[in-house]
Amino acid sequence: MAEALVTLELRGRVAWIGLNRPAKRNAINDALLAALDAAVGEAQGQARAMVVFGHGPCFCAGLDLSEHGARSAEAVFHHSRSWHAVFRRIRSGRIPAIAAIHGACVGGGLELASACHIRVADPSAIFALPEGTRGIFVGGGASVHLARILGAARMTDMMLTGRALDAAAAERAGLVTYLTEPGGAVDQAGVLAAKVAQMAPLTVLGVLQALPRIQDMAEEDGLFVESMMAALAQTGPEAQAGLAAFLEKRAAKAGES
Repeated sequence: MAEALVTLELRGRVAWIGLNRPAKRNAINDALLAALDAAVGEAQGQARAMVVFGHGPCFCAGLDLSEHGARSAEAVFHHSRSWHAVFRRIRSGRIPAIAAIHGACVGGGLELASACHIRVADPSAIFALPEGTRGIFVGGGASVHLARILGAARMTDMMLTGRALDAAAAERAGLVTYLTEPGGAVDQAGVLAAKVAQMAPLTVLGVLQALPRIQDMAEEDGLFVESMMAALAQTGPEAQAGLAAFLEKRAAKAGES
């Protein structure tokens, strides 16, 4: 029996989703994309946070080019849109996603990592967009979402010159949220996911759904939505319990774990 292309394990409130084509450096083909979509959907119905990682030598080496060459322009267009749909399910779904990155995180793998809300990397991580040097263009959402993280100028450099960022450079650029010791990305992602899974659902809803939209709004519209979200979250039962714990000195202070 063939091994699953994507593994899914529930540990308490956290879903662990692993890309599982290690012999192909977890390159994303159509079957893996479909398996990832199914795993993400299951995780969002059962967990409060998810960790996305790669089995084997790296996180993800991107698009499986062996399936790409024979496609027509129309087929490539619809294939790109299918990637957008799966990554949108991660980015705009019900629960936060944390990418645990080691080794290659390039092309479509970087687009997958960019769809996650937090990115944790160890020093082995390498980030690149090799599409330009191969005569193709990004198709998994990088031109919108990765460009917002890195800035269009840095993404332009990476695509035109093939420049790769090591983990330290990616952290300086704001792409990597946490940089760990060697081999520590998965453990750190687990710690963060367990913490995130305890967040009040209304707060999570605001962070995942309102915050990205506010970035695209005019200032006054954004501030209006912020106030509406604050009113919704701060009158919820979790907020009332959290405020009471703080006032009664039962809660950790800011910066404490």
